[in-house]
Amino acid sequence: MTVAIQDLDFEALAAKQQVVQKGVPVKFIFAIFISAIWLVPFYYLIISVFKTTEEYSVNHPLSLPSGITPVFGNAVVAWQQAKMGAGLLNSMLYGVVGAGLAVFFAALASYGLSRIDFRRKNFWFMLIFAGTVFPFQMYLIPLFFGYQKLGILNSQLGMLLIYTAICIPFPVLVLRNYMNGLSREMDEAARMDGAKEFSVFWHIILPNCRGPMTATFLLQFTWIWNDLLFSTVLGNRTEVRSIMNALQVFQGSYSSTGPNVVLTATIIASVPSVLLFFLLRRHFMEGMRVSSI
Repeated sequence: MTVAIQDLDFEALAAKQQVVQKGVPVKFIFAIFISAIWLVPFYYLIISVFKTTEEYSVNHPLSLPSGITPVFGNAVVAWQQAKMGAGLLNSMLYGVVGAGLAVFFAALASYGLSRIDFRRKNFWFMLIFAGTVFPFQMYLIPLFFGYQKLGILNSQLGMLLIYTAICIPFPVLVLRNYMNGLSREMDEAARMDGAKEFSVFWHIILPNCRGPMTATFLLQFTWIWNDLLFSTVLGNRTEVRSIMNALQVFQGSYSSTGPNVVLTATIIASVPSVLLFFLLRRHFMEGMRVSSI
C-alpha cells in the first residue's frame, strides 16, 4: 500500500514537472518579446545620434547609420545652439547645492524630531511633511508673484531657494526613521561628557547617517536635475535656465537641426547624473539597505 502511494506521488510529481517544462518556453518567449519592445526606444536613440540630419530625414528612422563620425558634429551643434554649457552648470549648481542643503537641513530636523524630547513632535513632523501632500502646480502662482515682488524671479538664488525647500520633506522622513533606530546611549554619554547638542549631532549622529544621507541626496539631485516645471516658470532666463529647460527650448528647432541633434543633446544632458550615480552607487545601495531596515 505504501509502495503504491509512493508510486502515485512520483507519477503526479513527474506530470507536474512536465507541465512546468511545457510552460517554460512560452514564458521565455514572452519575456524576450517584452524585452525587445522595451529595447526599441533605446535602439532608436542610439542609431539616431550617429546620423546626419539629411540621413535621418531620407532613410527609415530604424535603419542603421552609415558611420559613427556624425555624432561629433551633432554634439557640437547641440552644445552651441542649445547653450548646453550654461544649462549644465546651472543644473549642477541647483542639484549639488539645493539637494545638499536640503539633506543637511533635513538631518538637523530629523535629529530634533528623533533625539530631543519636546512636546508635539509628531505635529512638527507632519507640518514638515505636509509640503508633499499638495501637487507642486499649486505653488507656481504664489511663488511667481512672490518672487517677482522680492526681485528674485529668474535668478539662481530663487531657484536654489525653491529646490532646497521642496526637497526637505522626503529626507526628513527617511532620516527620522533611521535616527530613531540608533542607540541613545551614544547621545547620553556625550552629553555627560559636556558635549552640546550640535556637537552630538555633528560628531556622533551625522557620521552614522552617511548611507541614508547619500541615498536621499542622489534621489533629490536626480529630481532637481530632471525638473522642468519650476525651471520653466521661475527661471526662464538664458543665464538661469536648467539643462532640461534648455533642451525644451532647443526642441523647437527641429526644422533647422533635426531630431537626431536633439537626441544627441538629451544623451549629453543625462551623462552627469549617470556618472554621479556610478560614483556614489556603493553608498547609495548601502543607504537604501539601511533605510529599509
